[in-house]
Amino acid sequence: MRADPPVIFWFRQDLRLADNPGLTAAIATGRPVLPVYILDDEALGPWRPGGASRWWLHHSLVSLGNDLSRLAGHADGRRVLVLRREDAETALRSLIDQTGATAVYWTRRYEPDAMAVDARIKAALIRDGIETRSFAGSLLFEPWTIATGQGTPYRVFTPYYRACMAQSPGSVLPSPPRLVTSDASPESLPISGLDLLPMPDWAEGMRSAWVPGEGGARAHLDHFLSDGIATYREDRDHPHLFSTSRLSPHLHFGEVSPRVVWQAAQFHRESVVASSGSEAYLRQLIWREFSHHLLYHFPDLPSRPLRPGFDALMRLDAPDAVAAWRRGRTGYPIVDAGMRELWATGWMHNRVRMIVASFLIKDLLQPWQSGAAWFWDTLVDADLANNVASWQWVAGCGADAAPFFRIFNPVLQGSRFDPGGDYVRRWVPELSGLDADHIHAPWEAPTRILDQAGVRLGRDYPLPIVDHAMARRRALDAFRDIGTAKTSP
Repeated sequence: MRADPPVIFWFRQDLRLADNPGLTAAIATGRPVLPVYILDDEALGPWRPGGASRWWLHHSLVSLGNDLSRLAGHADGRRVLVLRREDAETALRSLIDQTGATAVYWTRRYEPDAMAVDARIKAALIRDGIETRSFAGSLLFEPWTIATGQGTPYRVFTPYYRACMAQSPGSVLPSPPRLVTSDASPESLPISGLDLLPMPDWAEGMRSAWVPGEGGARAHLDHFLSDGIATYREDRDHPHLFSTSRLSPHLHFGEVSPRVVWQAAQFHRESVVASSGSEAYLRQLIWREFSHHLLYHFPDLPSRPLRPGFDALMRLDAPDAVAAWRRGRTGYPIVDAGMRELWATGWMHNRVRMIVASFLIKDLLQPWQSGAAWFWDTLVDADLANNVASWQWVAGCGADAAPFFRIFNPVLQGSRFDPGGDYVRRWVPELSGLDADHIHAPWEAPTRILDQAGVRLGRDYPLPIVDHAMARRRALDAFRDIGTAKTSP
């Protein structure tokens, strides 16, 4: 008897089993399923994964491969996830030829380049008689389903948030109980063939900080729900408290679905103890949705400001200052702590992301695009929509943006959100001997205090590369020059 032709399930940014509608639908056909991951860097243009993302992807694929093998009942660990590194359409056609597959399923993507690739492949496969289906699974709501009363995209967050809260993202799907795989054995690369790990190996800090994969995502979510969500509203801006969910890379790679996180947060919202924290967290989850909403409706968001006129803003040619910012050697401890945390772990606390972004754009008068590009390469949660929408927000040129004249003072921000200096001491250990009164502005400390702490400014730790008060005036002058200045309320 001839075996049923398999359904190819093409994994992309949905590297999980639970609440994966496309995978569930493929299994529900009753036919064998061929799980596939294709690394097609060229198709994504300038937005191919950066170094930190590639490290995460390697380990996430290892985890997914193990989970799929267990689901297929292969106690010996035999691999069922097929890996390819080539043009995606070429890879799919090769797999169809080798296995006789008559259907390809996948989860939709929403970045402009990725959508163009998917549309081209879908049209070509359908022309050839291949059943091709795409599924929602990466967002709570499809970007085209949330619109203003006039049918236009939202450009302000609060009404968008209210519109989302008035809807339900639907029920969570369980993990499939089993996976029937194809008898065909198509060619597959070993995981090393994807060439995702850094050479030389600089990822020790990330290995210490993260466990990529669906299991790691679940552990992070469970920990946050039990130990963090109740005080999230009060503590989320304090980087020394480890008070955020740290789910952003797991959400980006689809190791947990936003619907699972939404459902969990909504459940805790009904608790008197956790309700305010859950409400605040849901706003952050919907900010992620809002970013994807903006990118879908304004596809040039990664390169051009949403608000016109900002391209004319004066910029400085300051490569040494940018290099100091990247290395965490600006002389402003909260900025340097954030940049060093980023380099070591591939992640940075959200409050600190805003501080370091404001410093680059406004204190150093650099284009927001250069900061977004650096984050893209160094963040394990480098999500195109979140990254560019957030940089534009800080720059004052995006949707619902902070006004340009809101310029973060790194000393005041450090004193307010890291009052004891614990975050700075962790990531800028050369200042660990300074007391809380001086750690955020060591250049103002008396010589006696610096000597007692063993700090020699200009040698152990740099003096500020720019005077913030002067830089603030310069940034405001540059902003006025483009004729878009506004009056502070």
